[in-house]
Amino acid sequence: MTALILLRHGRSSANVAGVLAGRTPGVELDDVGRGQAQRVVERFAGVPVAGIVCSPMLRCEQTVAPIAADRGLEPVTEAELAEVDYGAWTGGALSKLSKEPLWKVVQAHPSAAIFPEGEGLAAMQHRAVAAVRRHDARIAAEHGPHAVWIACTHGDVIKAVLADALGTHLDNFQRIMIDTCSISIVHYTQTRPFVSRMNDIGGDLSGLVPPKRKRRRSAKPASSDAVVGGATNA
Repeated sequence: MTALILLRHGRSSANVAGVLAGRTPGVELDDVGRGQAQRVVERFAGVPVAGIVCSPMLRCEQTVAPIAADRGLEPVTEAELAEVDYGAWTGGALSKLSKEPLWKVVQAHPSAAIFPEGEGLAAMQHRAVAAVRRHDARIAAEHGPHAVWIACTHGDVIKAVLADALGTHLDNFQRIMIDTCSISIVHYTQTRPFVSRMNDIGGDLSGLVPPKRKRRRSAKPASSDAVVGGATNA
């Protein structure tokens, strides 16, 4: 089965300032974020990356630039992986927004949260999940069932995709933590996804290297069965 690497962008100037950047143009990585982006190249050493899909936000483009250059890949911009459209909340200080009545809805009942002049979190989840599944199918068709690919996007978007993959309601997605430049890994099969990592900021990625397989007349589709009894996938 393919391995989707959900990569959150590196630390940005808005993260440090405590501002809800949203879709504000020109929000860049700070020095720490640029260092995090460079270390992505080191983390993926030896791991074959078939493709890179990226949110159109500048901070995401800057995050994938080093590994794209290292692998000679051209990132595919995907509008459906853009940051949440926070509408009138965009650019607001989190310290002030946390006093708004909607804040409690976002925290406790996010599936009902719709940002003024913006989009709802449920709508965001729908578009993001559809986008990653579409690209996953494309990459599997182009590069085979064991392809590894990266989707660089935003914290809330990743949390929403993971909630769907885990089969949990969007109202639980605030229980998931996604740090800057962390990776989470989802494997999609015909009947269900498997989540193998979440919010990983430094783990060994050698397990992503596909095993060498003998040539067969017909390749079997990836199994949708879970491992039982604590066995390994080797």
